[in-house]
Amino acid sequence: MYLLVLIIPIALIVFWLIGIYNSLVGLRNRREQAFADIDVQLRQRSDLVPQLVETVKGYAGHESKTLTDVIAARNSVVTATSIEDKIKSDSQLTAALQGLRVTVEAYPDLKANQNFLQLQQEISDIENKLAAARRFFNAATKEYNTSVESFPNNIIAGRYNFKKEAMYELSAEKRQTMEEPPSFKF
Repeated sequence: MYLLVLIIPIALIVFWLIGIYNSLVGLRNRREQAFADIDVQLRQRSDLVPQLVETVKGYAGHESKTLTDVIAARNSVVTATSIEDKIKSDSQLTAALQGLRVTVEAYPDLKANQNFLQLQQEISDIENKLAAARRFFNAATKEYNTSVESFPNNIIAGRYNFKKEAMYELSAEKRQTMEEPPSFKF
């Protein structure tokens, strides 16, 4: 009888701790899945960039530095392996694409080209999807970080190496640009 009185509270505490651990695992996996959604959009955008660059090359062959920057930034996105590296590479590609947009404005014939217009529309669509995926990732990261830092979860988190994770943050200038849907002037 005394043994039963001792075993039941211990069993309840063990199940409660297992529940905390499992919820932390679930939140971490949700965050990773949220980034996987961003990764899909980054890959789609990276796949479109060479087509866009080739289209622009036909009209603006002497703008090679801008085109080289775009390709280098695109390659950086493709080869990045960690979440932090992909966030940094994405910011570089976004900046390079901004430079490409400025270059395009100097070529009225290019702005009317059907291939170019279609590629711009596809990239614009992907940029909108990326913005939504980033917001979801940050929400999942915030939920995970809150759980990792909350008591008593922080005890389990510290014991099993659950750490606070970085948000998908941009500089103030890039944040304003990224939160707005892309606009192209033709």
